[in-house]
This record gives sequence, structure tokens and C-alpha cells, in this order.
Amino acid sequence: MAKTLTARPDQAAAPARRKPVSKKPNGQWKIDGTTPLNANEEFKLADDGLHVRERIIDTYSKDGFDAIDSDDLHGRFRWWGLYTQRKQGIDGGRTATLSPEELEDKYFMLRVRIDSGQLTTEQTRVIGEISRDFARDTADVTDRQNVQLHWVQVEDVPEIWRRLAEVNLDTTEACGDVSRVILGSPLAGIAADELIDPTPVIHDIKEKYIGDPAFSNLPRKFKTCFTGHPSQDVVHEINDIAFVGVTHPDLGVGYDLWVGGGLSTNPKLAERLGVFVTQDQAVEVWKGVISIFRDYGYRRLRNKARLKFLLADWGVEKFRQVLEEEYLGYALPDGPAPKTPTVTGDHVGVHAQKDGKFYIGLTPTVGRISGSQLIDLAHLVEKYGSTRLSTTPYQKLVVLDIEKDDVEPFIAEAEKLGFYARPSVFRRSTIACTGIEYCKLAIVATKSTAARVIDNLEERLADVADQLPERLTLHINGCPNSCARIQTADIGLKGQIITTEDGRQVPGFQVHLGGGLADYQNDAAGTLGRTVRGLKVEADLLEDYLERLIRAYLAERADASLSFARWAMEADEQQLV
Repeated sequence: MAKTLTARPDQAAAPARRKPVSKKPNGQWKIDGTTPLNANEEFKLADDGLHVRERIIDTYSKDGFDAIDSDDLHGRFRWWGLYTQRKQGIDGGRTATLSPEELEDKYFMLRVRIDSGQLTTEQTRVIGEISRDFARDTADVTDRQNVQLHWVQVEDVPEIWRRLAEVNLDTTEACGDVSRVILGSPLAGIAADELIDPTPVIHDIKEKYIGDPAFSNLPRKFKTCFTGHPSQDVVHEINDIAFVGVTHPDLGVGYDLWVGGGLSTNPKLAERLGVFVTQDQAVEVWKGVISIFRDYGYRRLRNKARLKFLLADWGVEKFRQVLEEEYLGYALPDGPAPKTPTVTGDHVGVHAQKDGKFYIGLTPTVGRISGSQLIDLAHLVEKYGSTRLSTTPYQKLVVLDIEKDDVEPFIAEAEKLGFYARPSVFRRSTIACTGIEYCKLAIVATKSTAARVIDNLEERLADVADQLPERLTLHINGCPNSCARIQTADIGLKGQIITTEDGRQVPGFQVHLGGGLADYQNDAAGTLGRTVRGLKVEADLLEDYLERLIRAYLAERADASLSFARWAMEADEQQLV
């Protein structure tokens, strides 16, 4: 419910200063104008990234990779979900010394945009067929609810787009300085304990504003999430804007608004604006926040161009004031904070829906699957009478609408395909980024390392399996950019080249411990993990370190209810090495 905007009290006058220090402009459009201040801003202003679609269809797909203009290849292609992938055989030690042109291959990574993670079996099958026919059977489930393909050639992109469009899917703004895929609860509309279903709002934003030139030139990427589920299952603390379902004591059910989250090399958790947003206001409020980012976001330096830096300088009060006065024209009421989750948000396992059927959360190992597996899974879901499934922000899949008597037979068949409803704690809770196999930024292998570690820890720690918590998150990243959210895991591993005691340069990891986001088992929720000075582990010795660390936790925790994150944050450094 909106209320009349009233003037805020004037702030106390600032003390007199000597001589103002001249500062370089930050490239804020509303303050500094739109003159480009770097090469990225120049190519974006010269030609909107959305326009490259026609050139891909009419020119590049016919003339081939070598005909692609550099600004299109290294810039505008991203607006349509396309990045060049890493040339095979280049080791991680050369990542920082080679140019993008030297690192890249003539193949592309392609992200299929899946807003809210909602898929039909027909859509799932089509993605699988595209993977099989054009992407060497690759189909990674990402922690942004997308499906990511590799080995795509520009000649095949128009046909891929045609097939996706036939089932109402696309790659529009899947990358680039735009609004990326909108995360949504995988249980939207079906969970018995859901507070509010954000699906209509996500749909409206997608239809009205994704692909709209008004928002196709942002300072950098803009990440959105919505959830109405009490598990807070969309990692809202690390998004640029997040809407989290709450119940207002007077106004009913709506959303608590968070802004300014993001990780990478300068991690910052989102902050509550303290306002209550109704379902009817949500699209307008989203538009207001993204407009603030477009108009006031920093564009001069790429490493300062995320919303979190603007919020850090402005503060919550000014951000709320600008949103209400300049972009909404009305004040939002104060609202309550979300309650601490009492159920986990990864949705693995078997759970009842509000209609008496069941949803089953499936774990593919660190999201690494094939198009053939997607095709087989689509057939299996249909065999058991359903046509719906969802991707999750944890590299998982949730199959909906399974009848009670079909649950166990379905689980048994799904496991044969490589999807586990009752995985070990390590298979359940480990995620990994793309890594050096395909990514030009990566320094170490991640997916294969993670799969190896999971297999070995399952065997090595079998004797204490009944003592382990339900979830113990292990996130493995191939570089400092934290696509796998290393600072928010129980154990986060940041890939780098390390020097061993005998002077060898080898792939390894810096260790982050004790981080966490909203989850009922994590009493350190909303915490960035700690690092121990000098603690780096060779990739080949990861299992030794992790086994030693987990056994230390089990032996030294005060009681069985103490979470790993809390123990790691409180432990002495010698306990963690």
C-alpha cells in the first residue's frame, strides 16, 4: 500500500572544509553526462548490444568466426548469451599473461536463459537436443538457474535460437551489462508453506524489460532474485536486488527489499532497505532500482561499476530516498525482516506439494551433465505423469507433480541417469564453476576436481557419515571472481597457482572457511568466510586436507548441534590448517 510522500528532515549542516579536492568523474549519467570514459562504455554507446543479433543471423553465421568484428565478439555477443570459450591446452599459469585473443577458441559458451528456473519437459528436451546436435553434448546446470552449453559455433546460432523460440526460450541478455536471468524459487506456486508466488512478477519483468533498449546499457551486470518461500532459496544476500517474501502485520503478504549484494574480489552482502513491497508494486520498484543503477552507477572504472559500490557510498537511507522521490513518487511503508529459515533451501529429496503430490530435488554431480541426460530426464518425468521441473541456484533440478506411489520408482530410475535424490552430504553440497576446461579467466580445473573430491570423501569418511551434518557446503572456483560463491560456503576454494615448499608452481586453492547464506542449519547465515594467512592447498592434495579438516570439526566441536561454519569461525588457526 502506498502512502503520501512526506519531506524528510534536513540533515545537519556539514562542517566547513578547506578546499574541495577535485575528483575525477565516475561516469554517472545523471551527474557526469553520457560521454564514454573507457573502451567498454564507448562500444556500448556506439551501438546497442541488442543490435548484434541481426549481424549474427545475417552475416557472421554465414561468413564464419573470422568475419566477426572485435567489439561484437568481445562485447556485444554477450548480450545474447555468447562468450568465446578457452582454447584447449593453455595452462592456468598463462591465464593472466595472455590476451583474450590468445586465450580464446573459435567456439562459444552459450547460456540458455531460464527465468525463475521453470521448465517444461518439452523445453528440457529441446535444450538437450540442441546440446546433442550443436554443443558436443554439454549442458551444465549453473548456480544462476541457467543451462550452459559449450563448443557452439557461430554458424549454428540462428538454428539454435529458432529451436529455443519454438518452446518459448531464448538467450536474450543472458550475459553482458544488462539484467541477467531472474532467479526465482524452484517451488513457486506449488509449495504448501509458500508465502507468496512471485511468478507473475518475474514474468512481467521479463516480458516488459528484458530486451528493452531502455535497460540494455547498464554500468555492469544486474542480478535479480525473487522468493516467496520461507527457506529463502535464491541466495538473496548476493544479488543486486532481491525480493524476499514476508508478512506485514497490517498490510499482509508481500516482499522485503534488499539491494547491493555481490561477491567477486570485493564481496559485499546485500542490505535491507527496510521497506515493504506489495505484489502490485514489485515490478515498479524493480524498475526504479535498475533505473538508479543505470543513471547513477559508476561507469568510469569497471571494477567499481556494480551497484554495491554505489550503495556503499550512498548508504541505505539515501538510496531509499532517491528511489522513492525520483523514481516512484511515493514512499514505501516500513516492513519486517524475513524470519530465520526453518527448512533448507536446496530442496534436495522428497517433499509434499500443497496439492498432495510430491516434488523431488535431484542432484547431478556439481551441475555437470549432458544434453543426452536432459533428454532422458524429460522422458522419465513424462513417464511418471509430470511435465514440469525447475533448476535451482545450487546446480540442482527439482521435478514437480509426482504421485506418492511413483516416488520411489522414479528415484530409482533417476539415479540410473545420474540424478540423485538421496546423495551423500558431499555430493549434495558441492558446487563448482566452469573452470579451466572452458573459461578464459580460470586458473585451475574445478568440475573434474570437485567430482574426484566427492568420490574420495564419500569413501574416506564413510566411518563418520552418520555424524556429518545434513549439509556441509563445499564451493570450488577456478579464479577470484567467485562464480561459485566461495566466500559464502562452509568451505570455499579459490583457484590459483601456488608455490610448494620445494619451489614447484602447481594448481592449488586459497581456502575460505565459515561463510554462509540463509539456511536453517547455518547459524552463520549472512556471513563471509574467513581466510587463514598462508593457508593454500595443492589441488592434488585437496582430499587429504578436507578429510583432516572435517575430522577435526567432528572431534573438536562442543556439541553435535554446532555448525561447521560456526566452528570454523571460532576455531584457532592451527585447527584449520
